[in-house]
Amino acid sequence: MLIRLDERQIRAAGIDTVKVEPEAGTTEVVLPGTVQVPPYQLRVVAAPAAGLIEALLVNPDESVQAGQPLARLRSTELVEQQRLFLEAVSQQTLARERLRRDETLFRERIIAERRLLTTRADAAFAEARLAEREQMLSLFGMAEADIAALRRTRRISPSLTVTAPAEGVVLQRQASAGERVAQSAPLFTVAQMQPLWVQIQVPLAQASAVEAAAQVSIPNHGASGVVLRVGRSVDAATQSTSATAEISQGAETLRPGEAVQVALQLPQNGTPQWRVPAGAVVRHRGRSWVFVRVPEGFAARPVTVVTETGQTTSMRAPLRATDEVAARGILTLLAELSEMDGA
Repeated sequence: MLIRLDERQIRAAGIDTVKVEPEAGTTEVVLPGTVQVPPYQLRVVAAPAAGLIEALLVNPDESVQAGQPLARLRSTELVEQQRLFLEAVSQQTLARERLRRDETLFRERIIAERRLLTTRADAAFAEARLAEREQMLSLFGMAEADIAALRRTRRISPSLTVTAPAEGVVLQRQASAGERVAQSAPLFTVAQMQPLWVQIQVPLAQASAVEAAAQVSIPNHGASGVVLRVGRSVDAATQSTSATAEISQGAETLRPGEAVQVALQLPQNGTPQWRVPAGAVVRHRGRSWVFVRVPEGFAARPVTVVTETGQTTSMRAPLRATDEVAARGILTLLAELSEMDGA
């Protein structure tokens, strides 16, 4: 966009210009980040039934295997569900016997078909009720082998063992031995630790230079990975966005919640890189701009910010080594640009 100003207007606005300085293309920026576990690798182990925690068998930061016992729980609800299951087993057995008897009587023409149909419906209902009670015991944390043993021995147990749903590390223990808990109350948080994510804090001015699939590394840990995505939302307090990187190499050296410095590789796009005073770059409509001196006044050019310090900004833009950009009096030019844009 061209902002038309003559020499008198430029002097009156106090606009000063500086020549852009060419830079060797920067291929890496260092940004702060925080390690976290991907949400799909977190498992919250909850109490399958209300009851009393008899014992906790693992500690925080302990590695566990799938199916490993984590806690023992004593529950009157579990006792009641086992009783209902055994009652359903008896009803199913009785319904099967009635069906077998009525099928024999029907073949001998002793009973009407209507009675046989009623008996078959009763048997089907008993089968469905038993399946329902078996599913309830599964939801209450009983393994298939334990349910089979209950059916065989008819011996009700007041306790159950809570097991790990997958291999991982216990990040949190949210209950204590001797505590009474409600059904679905969280007991443990178990996380798979490979791979991990790093949430990288990217200043808004640099966000356009970061692309998905860019390589990242954490030099202090010897870890590396790639950028999965760059966020679209902006933190109002820091005016930064978040880039999510997946760390697949060396993730075992990282800990969730740890603050790290991330070296992020920028893609080589062939655009020349320049250094200008920090005040020469402004933000407008979600993009970074510089004002290049031209005979008619100034031309507003969008740029891609690579790095920033308190004094200088490195940027990528299709400029020439002879170009000069406005370094002072920027607010006047920004106001003109906003007016032209209708902002």
